[in-house]
Amino acid sequence: MRLRMTLLVAVLSLTAACGRAESDMSAATADDGPAEPVALWGAEGGYVTATTNVLRPPRVVLYSDGLVIAEATRQVRLSGAETAATVASMEKYLRAQPPTAQPRPGAPMVTDVPTTVLAVRGKDGKMSQVRAEALDQVAAFYPKELSEAKKLMEGLGTRAAGAEGTDYAATRVRMVAEGAASAEGRPSPWPAGVPEPSGAVDPVWRTDLEGTAASAVTKAVPAGQGHGRPLYKTGSGSLFVLSWRYLLPDEGKA
Repeated sequence: MRLRMTLLVAVLSLTAACGRAESDMSAATADDGPAEPVALWGAEGGYVTATTNVLRPPRVVLYSDGLVIAEATRQVRLSGAETAATVASMEKYLRAQPPTAQPRPGAPMVTDVPTTVLAVRGKDGKMSQVRAEALDQVAAFYPKELSEAKKLMEGLGTRAAGAEGTDYAATRVRMVAEGAASAEGRPSPWPAGVPEPSGAVDPVWRTDLEGTAASAVTKAVPAGQGHGRPLYKTGSGSLFVLSWRYLLPDEGKA
């Protein structure tokens, strides 16, 4: 009888422990929060307009849930295995690289081109970034791992842009107004429901929109910057060129 009671207590204790473990695991999963960037390929600087510099999204960003977004316009979903393999490869490629990579002596001088940015989230949860100026132009003078990392992310962007991918859209947008006081052309009235620039515009004014304001700007203003730079006139008579893009899931949030 004593042995039977001992076994019963042990079974009940084990069952309770398993229940607590399942509860703890469920709580941990629920607290994981939204997906976060785990690998990135982007660009900074270069000879571009002020609007482009402010509005430019990462060329390719991979999120922890497998979502790949390219140029904030196309998307594709990776499997868990593909996501893990991509992160592992990016970690390998960037592990020994300094935050700012330098080409070997003898590299030709290249100006007015963007700096390549490559990043990966390590096991410590921190995003490590490596910047390489003119990587495309003088790749032979940089460690080959940087070109391999860029090639890997570029491949994801190609998948997103191809038949496998779909258009990316979001409920939140980033809008940029660039002053155009001397621009020629017939301006359109300022779009209804879209906030007008306030404060200093030096040389652009940026704001993040959501809800009805976001819908208003996406309907009134052509997407991208290849539509003849349409002019808009504010209620006070000021002229601006408006541009916008969809925000990424992690952008513009505290």
